[in-house]
Order: sequence, then structure tokens, then C-alpha cells
Amino acid sequence: MIPVRRIVATCALGALGVALSACGASGPPGTPKPAPPGPPASASGSAVPSRPPTLAPGPGGLTPVFTHGPRTRGRTVALTFDADMTADEGPRAAGGEHFDNPRLINTLRAFKVPATVFMTGRWADQYPAQARTLGRDPLFEVANHSYSHYAFTKDCYGLPTVSRDRMRADVERAYAAFTKAGVPHAMPYFRFPGGCYDQQALRTLSAVGITAVQWDVVSGDAFATDSDAVARQVLEGVKPGSVVVMHCTRSAAPATERALRTIVPELRKRGFRFVKVSELIGAANQHP
Repeated sequence: MIPVRRIVATCALGALGVALSACGASGPPGTPKPAPPGPPASASGSAVPSRPPTLAPGPGGLTPVFTHGPRTRGRTVALTFDADMTADEGPRAAGGEHFDNPRLINTLRAFKVPATVFMTGRWADQYPAQARTLGRDPLFEVANHSYSHYAFTKDCYGLPTVSRDRMRADVERAYAAFTKAGVPHAMPYFRFPGGCYDQQALRTLSAVGITAVQWDVVSGDAFATDSDAVARQVLEGVKPGSVVVMHCTRSAAPATERALRTIVPELRKRGFRFVKVSELIGAANQHP
């Protein structure tokens, strides 16, 4: 029996279930233009296989959970960015709150850092042009972070909860939102809102054919204003094969872009190579 797992998320959400904001791809005049449409590519520029790597199902056919890549197959690290906009945050967006961070996306492009964006379907509905741009840029891969950013377990940082009979529909609704927005190759990877899951959630989602992706390095960027502290926490935690959880946002993670300007050069100085989650999963399949 798999025990309930509660991976520490990068934010403590309040009683109102306020969720973290997300990332976008547009930017002011003069910023780099997005890459032309095309199939996803690896960091080396080669095309990603038509069937992205996934982990084999867990015991009893449960949805497999991926936390980090091999520790002994080179100094690789995956930066992941959660784009979590809840289903009920439309009024906040209409009121002028920005659930995107074009500067952060453009910094990743300037540094040529591949990354995996775990996007909610609600965010794709709010920003379809930006979702499409991210989905068609070979530097990035778009993965599933649910439609509504409601929790798949109880007592998950104050988030509202998806009922068991709606879990699969919520995940599939997110994929439908990506398709509607024009994301051509959404990956078969899923990140639980808040990082909260249990055996019931893994069993319920098993028929979707996804790999659940967690992390082994918490950046601490949610609501942080000290970019040096965020950078320090990441740099102290990264190991070969690490998956780092961060957020691309203007309102809820304002220090992340500045932290990247320290994190990226320093990790490269240490000999690390940035990859997408798909490359780490592929490596894990070859060298478990």
C-alpha cells in the first residue's frame, strides 16, 4: 500500500484557496520573438520522439510518480515552472492582476535554458496566445497542472478539492484547453496542485496514461521578495538529475526572474546542463 504523500509545495495557500499565478510568453517591444511553429525539441535541438517517455505504471497499475532523474548519468537539472491559475480567478485577471511573467520567459530564452511549464487549463483559457507561443517554442515543453488548480486530496494548503469522480475529467479538460489554445504537443506529464496526492488520486488517474511529476528541490520563490535567498536555496539543493519547482509569475513570485540571473550562470559554472523533464524521464528509463 502506498502511503499518502505530501510533498512540500512552494507556497502555503490561505483559507480562501488563493493559488499561485502563472507565466506568459509575450513581452514588450524589442524582446526576443518566439520561435516559429514546429515540433518540440530537446536542448540539443533534435526533435522529441512522437511518443514522449513516460514511466511504467506503479504497483497495481497506479499512476507512476517521478521526482528526479538518475544521479549518476551526468550533471543535468530540470527547471520547472508552475503556471497555476485557479478556475475562479477570472475576476482578478479582469481587474488587472497579471498571471504571467514575460520577463522571466524572455530571460530563459536569452540564456537558452530549456524548461518544462506545468500549465493549468484555466490559464490557457485566459491567455491562449501565450499558451500557444510557449507550446510552439522548441525551448519549452508544456505539461498538465490540472484545469482548475483544485487539490486532489483534502487539506492541501487551503485549496478547494476536486471530487474523486471529477479528477480524470479535470485533467482531460486541461488537455482540451491546451488543444483549443493551439498547443500542439502537450506532454503526458501531470503535476498535482500543491504537490498533494494520495493512493486514491494515483489510482483514479491511472487510465489517463500520464506520469505524475513532483520535484526534489523547492525553490521557495512563492511570494518571496529576496531573489538572493531563492537563488541560494536552489543552488544549495541541486544535485545531478534534480527537478526544481519554481513559478513564472508577476504577482505571486516576483523574485524568480532575478534569481534566475544568479542560478543559471552558477549552475553552468558548476558543470550542470539544463534539460527538460522529458529528458530526465527518458534517462531514468534507460538507467533506473
